[in-house]
Amino acid sequence: MHEPFPMLLGAGLVLILIFWLGFLSVKIRIPNVILYILLGILLADWLSHNELLHFASEIGIVILFFLLGLEFNTKRLGGIARKIWPAGLLDVFLNLGVVTAIGLWYGLEFYHAFLIGGVAYATSSSITAKLLGDTGRMANRESEFILGILIFEDLVAPIAVAVLIGLSTGENMTVIDGMILGLKIFGLTGMAILLGKTVFKKFDLLLNKINDEDFKIALLVGIALTYGGLALWLGLSEVLGAFLAGMMLSDIAKIERVEQTVHPVKDLMLPIFFVYFGTTVQFGDGVPMAGLLVFLIFWSIMGKIFVGLIGGKLYGLSARVSFRAGLSICSRGEFSVIMASIASGVFKIFSGLYIIILALLGTYLFTKAPHITNKIFGKPVKKKKGLKVPGS
Repeated sequence: MHEPFPMLLGAGLVLILIFWLGFLSVKIRIPNVILYILLGILLADWLSHNELLHFASEIGIVILFFLLGLEFNTKRLGGIARKIWPAGLLDVFLNLGVVTAIGLWYGLEFYHAFLIGGVAYATSSSITAKLLGDTGRMANRESEFILGILIFEDLVAPIAVAVLIGLSTGENMTVIDGMILGLKIFGLTGMAILLGKTVFKKFDLLLNKINDEDFKIALLVGIALTYGGLALWLGLSEVLGAFLAGMMLSDIAKIERVEQTVHPVKDLMLPIFFVYFGTTVQFGDGVPMAGLLVFLIFWSIMGKIFVGLIGGKLYGLSARVSFRAGLSICSRGEFSVIMASIASGVFKIFSGLYIIILALLGTYLFTKAPHITNKIFGKPVKKKKGLKVPGS
């Protein structure tokens, strides 16, 4: 008689495989998010009920949004909003609103249509930021616009997740239900701002007194999990709570010390989230809603290109640079996975396939963006320097 497969053994093997796949992704230049999800799909029969991995994945996604929140104090939020909001709202309309409308036209209920819209909305921050650095395009004119779009999506995504959680009860959401949901989000946000201006105003002085990094990790992760858990208790999303927890601490001096303390926890736990998501994708008989999948893949690429072309022009970029920016923001990744993790059945399979395909296509389009742009607009003419004006 065989002993049951220990959860601890499974978790240990997954961590070793995560290391190997991370190393492999660098060699073959495929986003590691894709490899982690595929690993989860392959190991679904053995790991789908591993509570240890589930708990670790929850911590990973909470810490990710906590770190995002640290980047957004109220002053910076205002500055970003003033410059990027036209392109950001266009992005919401084309890649959340239009995709939701397509789902409704296809005959889906509003909840499932909005779910697919949420999956299709956000560009992968991790894939895009990594490619900007790897390809040496961080200094290009479009990089500020791309990063601004990613930041805008970082702000919208937690709210979209919270709305999706509110809709997931299966009951028809009335106007009163929507108002209550809005009040919960507003109240949780207001409390975070108030705590940041009062309780955590001198938080850096406390951190200076703590010499042991272990204690700092316990305190900071504890704050993130507590506020994330409070959001869950209120019927909202833990990622919204974690994001607001980060905002609470965003005004303290030398915020990089907090980031340096928490980053190792995120680096360890976040890949587990993608692996665990893969274990929940159970493929059945073929590809569900294949026609809708193909159409959405096409529109998802076109939608982001339009965001680049139109939004880039509104931002002040040339047509050439705007088009190159649009080609560079087509990949989907971590936020799409977070949305898809709420789904079940065929919609989880549908979302998993969509994410993997768009991550691959988005990476390809990013790397080929300069070449495709040159094919359409022609090679840019280099300005000659040092020319002397006759008679000068």
